[in-house]
Amino acid sequence: MLKEAETINHPYWPRNLSIPNYVANDRSMSEILIFLFSVSGILLLATWSLTGRKVSGSRLSGWRRLALCWFTVCGFIHGVIEGWFSLYYTIIPEDQSFLSQLWKEYSKGDSRYAIADNFTVSMETVTACLWGPFSIWIVLAFLYNRPYRFVLQLIVSLGQLYGAVLYFFTEHRDGYIHSEYGHPIYFWFYFVFMNILWIIIPLILIVDSWCQLSTCQSMFDKAAPKGKSKKN
Repeated sequence: MLKEAETINHPYWPRNLSIPNYVANDRSMSEILIFLFSVSGILLLATWSLTGRKVSGSRLSGWRRLALCWFTVCGFIHGVIEGWFSLYYTIIPEDQSFLSQLWKEYSKGDSRYAIADNFTVSMETVTACLWGPFSIWIVLAFLYNRPYRFVLQLIVSLGQLYGAVLYFFTEHRDGYIHSEYGHPIYFWFYFVFMNILWIIIPLILIVDSWCQLSTCQSMFDKAAPKGKSKKN
């Protein structure tokens, strides 16, 4: 029993995980969460203010501005926070950089990040390299009224939804062993709430893109000559 207890030098689940190079955080949970939500809040306010100006002679609706606030925060989380994980996942358990400590704190809700699980590394790398930059591109596309803006929104939202579904389903297949099942903070807040947003909101934005693109295609079909519309 003593030998087993000595080998468990971390707070992660399952308790028999071997993380020999783990170094405990010197930042508290509150410090880390305050940073995350403060930066996100500042980005939300800045984007809301920026999107209040006129675009092509008219103003964006409140709903559209909220969607752009979402993509701005996604750009930050995907590009910076998840980008950090994709670059430094091999040293995060022992590293004391602030973002590494953020990931060590989050790993209490999903220890796959502490052990650099193949799925999480692959998923986060794709997310950081694609959906981070694309999220910012979406904001710019709407601000400059680019015709491809809803195509971008559809692509990114589908990618986010697909990644989130795989994220939950792979852990479900493992039996939710990488967290203290049922814990109000680590399981329900970290693992469930902070990730289910990337299912609910992308689903809404996919439907929005579907409706917008379908309307455009319908208008094009009606405006096009009958002979040409059959070919298209």
